[in-house]
Amino acid sequence: MSEIKIAVVGDVHNQWDFDDHLALHSLKVDLVLFVGDFGNENRELVSKIASLDIPKAAVMGNHDAWFTATEWGRKKSPYQHSEEDWVQDQLDSLGECHVGYGKLDLDHLQVSVVGSRPFSWGGPKLVTEQFLAERYGINNFAESCDRLVAESNQTAYQNLIFLGHNGPSGLGDQAEDIVGRDWKPLHSDFGDPDFAEAIAKVRSTGKQIPLVTFGHMHHNLRHRKDILRTRVTVCEHGTVYLNAASVPRVKEIDGVKCRNFSVVTLVNYQVKDITLVWLDGEHQIISQEILYLR
Repeated sequence: MSEIKIAVVGDVHNQWDFDDHLALHSLKVDLVLFVGDFGNENRELVSKIASLDIPKAAVMGNHDAWFTATEWGRKKSPYQHSEEDWVQDQLDSLGECHVGYGKLDLDHLQVSVVGSRPFSWGGPKLVTEQFLAERYGINNFAESCDRLVAESNQTAYQNLIFLGHNGPSGLGDQAEDIVGRDWKPLHSDFGDPDFAEAIAKVRSTGKQIPLVTFGHMHHNLRHRKDILRTRVTVCEHGTVYLNAASVPRVKEIDGVKCRNFSVVTLVNYQVKDITLVWLDGEHQIISQEILYLR
């Protein structure tokens, strides 16, 4: 296809219903990408998303293992982990659409989606080391990077889209940067180092990476309200990095319930433009902001 239209869904945080399915159909997109944080292990919502009848790929966020991945979370868990596994329930619902530490070859688009480390909390420390070791056999950033590179090497197509919950490191160390730390202590790079290293290694093999998209670091900054976080960055290699975490993704505008999507257009496997769109209850676009124009 010479042109591909992609909707990227930022951190959901429990804001999803079947009107979102209708809205996506109205946008006439070819592919939907979910960056995770559906809710605090919200199995019902993830099951609803899994029923979306548009080609899709998703990666899980830190909230999607909120009661499982850390000792702090397990103390607050509303269920018995010896009897239930809400994390696995979500993964089972999504099936092959979950690409964390995996890939999805999209034959009709001639492109492959590769997922970064799932359930990422971001930053220079592997917060959920025990969880990742038990679920995926990953003990450190080096092993995580190797897993991502191995999946990328097995894709059917040369053009790759990387999908993560948190973005890669190396995109800026200011609080307002695309994955900058906006809480105290301010001003540090809170990207995932394994994600960044994997992208560099895959690029060196000759595969093309037109788009890397993620969320986690919300557009609304914690330390100041006069500006938003940088939402799009382009690296020296021409790869476009999109932070899609426009949160809340559902809100009232002029008394009307509206929902947002980041819409990316690829032409000849290069990003042509990115627009943040808001749709009303009739699935009509009532606001659109151009975030990137090639």
